[in-house]
Amino acid sequence: MALHDQTRKTASGDSSKAASGDSRHIASRLLGWYDAHHRDLPWRIAPREMARGMRPDPYRVWLSEVMLQQTTVEAVRSYFRAFVQKWPDVEALAAARAEDVMKAWAGLGYYSRARNLKACADLVARQGGRFPDTQTALRELPGIGAYTAAAIAAIAFDQPAAVVDGNVERVVSRLFSIATPLSEAKGDIRAYVERMVPATRPGDFAQAMMDLGATICTPRRPRCMLCPLREDCSATVSSDPERFPVRLPRGEKPLRRGAAFVAVRDDGAILLRKRADKGLLGGMTEVPTTGWTARIDGATTDAAAPFPGNWRPTGRIGHVFTHFALELDVFKAMTDAAAPAGHFWSLAHEISGEALPTVMKKVIEAAIPGATKKQRAH
Repeated sequence: MALHDQTRKTASGDSSKAASGDSRHIASRLLGWYDAHHRDLPWRIAPREMARGMRPDPYRVWLSEVMLQQTTVEAVRSYFRAFVQKWPDVEALAAARAEDVMKAWAGLGYYSRARNLKACADLVARQGGRFPDTQTALRELPGIGAYTAAAIAAIAFDQPAAVVDGNVERVVSRLFSIATPLSEAKGDIRAYVERMVPATRPGDFAQAMMDLGATICTPRRPRCMLCPLREDCSATVSSDPERFPVRLPRGEKPLRRGAAFVAVRDDGAILLRKRADKGLLGGMTEVPTTGWTARIDGATTDAAAPFPGNWRPTGRIGHVFTHFALELDVFKAMTDAAAPAGHFWSLAHEISGEALPTVMKKVIEAAIPGATKKQRAH
């Protein structure tokens, strides 16, 4: 009998059969597939390397897992390599300036992660430079929630932790045809994963589940014929895997509007300021803007701009945050004025190295195409 038939009662029912037999079979089959088809990732120790005695570095596991929160693997690769080249261990990251960490993170998004990354490195370094090896202790560190703690515990310390990300939720939802909307089914999904986690190689099992979701059990057009678990998957039997996971309809995001002002000095320098350390885009760098609530149409006023000037419209950019969409009308002016209080001039060849979030890069590009691309100093 397949695992989905034996475990239909989930965590609130009889899981004694599911805890053995077929659950071990699924883990074994998945690990065999992972040994042959795992992704090569810069933060991962491959099975063949594990067999030679190499062990995952907790620092690299932690760094990659924080970067991967709500971010794709492809987006993270170059950032991860740059970080470990600059700061090869947690002590080096703790010794770095917060400003430099934010600059290195610029463009990766969800900037509270970068602030928590630095705070976590500082704390671990003060406590001897070693990450704790249990989920409970890991969750005491800044920026480490339930998922990240489980991933670090399993991958770095071989703890039998249930690691559940979006890929795993999709795989499990299809394996057991979970009809409950995903927002309400997370507890049941975790219970299924807990039953499947093997006593040996739990870290590889966690990574195998993630790889399966990322490469085979994809959101659209899953490659079911190549799946090592197809014989156990009830969604495959019903020929409707894309139905799962079930999601409730999403409401439209509220739209906020505002204006952004790109002031350019005669030598090409751009006027910038640092945002407050806390809140949205905290600690990042921006051009002056209005508040992101009011509708700005047509000409600006001196009160809205950072200083009086011949502000000309250069376009409108859009950006989507987690909880709202934003439209900014972009204005540009040339000036030889001194930087107002709380602002500073960044030379043209320095702009690409500033801690500019993506939305601000869009703004500057709307006013000065190519300005945020890396340039040589003259």
